[in-house]
Amino acid sequence: MLIKSLEDNRRNAILNAAFKEFAEKGFDEASTNVIAKESGISKGLMFHYINSKKDLFLFLFDYCTDMIDKEYFKLMNFNERDIFERLRQSYLLQLELLQKHPWIFEFNKVSAATKSEEINKELEERMKGKQPLCYETMFDLIDESKFRKGLDVERSKQIILWANIGFTNQILENIWNSEKNELNYDLIVAQLDGFFNELKKIFYIPEQGVMK
Repeated sequence: MLIKSLEDNRRNAILNAAFKEFAEKGFDEASTNVIAKESGISKGLMFHYINSKKDLFLFLFDYCTDMIDKEYFKLMNFNERDIFERLRQSYLLQLELLQKHPWIFEFNKVSAATKSEEINKELEERMKGKQPLCYETMFDLIDESKFRKGLDVERSKQIILWANIGFTNQILENIWNSEKNELNYDLIVAQLDGFFNELKKIFYIPEQGVMK
C-alpha cells in the first residue's frame, strides 16, 4: 500500500487514528470516515494511500506485531531474574512505543475479535509463531530467593500482576487523555520506581534494598 511510502508524520497520523478507532470499536464497527477525519485528510485521499478498510486493518496488525517484536520482545532482557527489574524494563520499552503509538497495545488486544471469517482466517495465519505478551512470559524463571520467607510466591506474583495491571491502566488513561507533548515521561518513570519500591517492601526480604 502507498501508506508505506508516506513521510513519518503523515503516516503516523493515519496509523494512530486507525489504531484508536479499531481499538475502541473493533474492525466491524470502526469507521473509515472517523479515521480520515482524525488523520486530518479527506476520505478520498486516505483511500489513495490504502486499498480498503480490510487492508488497513491487516496492515495495522502486521505493523503492530512487527513493532512489538522489534521494539519490545527483542530488546527485553529475560535473563534479568529480579521480577521488579524485569517489569521496570518492560514498562520503559512499552512507554517508548506508546510515545509513538498511544493505542498500539489496545489494538493488539482487540485485533483478533472480528465477525469477518475472512479476516479471522488471515489473522489466524498471521498469529502462528507470534510471541504473546502475557503473564507466563514476564513472570517465568524469576529469582524467588528474594521473596520474604513464608510467602506463597505464586500467589505473590499474581498480586504483583494485578497491581501492575492497575498501574498500567492508569498510565494508559493519562496518555489517552493528554496531548502527547504534555506528558511528563520522567515523572511517569519516577512514579513507577516509587510504585516498585513499595511493592518490594511488601514482598522482598529487607536486605534486597530498593530500586536504583
